[in-house]
Amino acid sequence: MKTVQISLNSIDKVKSFVNAITQYEFDFDLISGRYVIDAKSIMGIFSLDLSKPIDLAIHAEGNTDEIMETLKPYLI
Repeated sequence: MKTVQISLNSIDKVKSFVNAITQYEFDFDLISGRYVIDAKSIMGIFSLDLSKPIDLAIHAEGNTDEIMETLKPYLI
């Protein structure tokens, strides 16, 4: 598992983020305070405070280089 900080501060960013990670088989969780949300859920993401950076937990085994390249526009 790898954790990175991301910023999803607009509706368009949330849509493109969900579309980008949906192509991967493994799980992604967004962690904001004590809340853990499935990162592939648009409704779940909008229940978080998007004005602050959010931790993204990537539950992938092995090489995460391709995922990190996909996530570049959202990384802080």
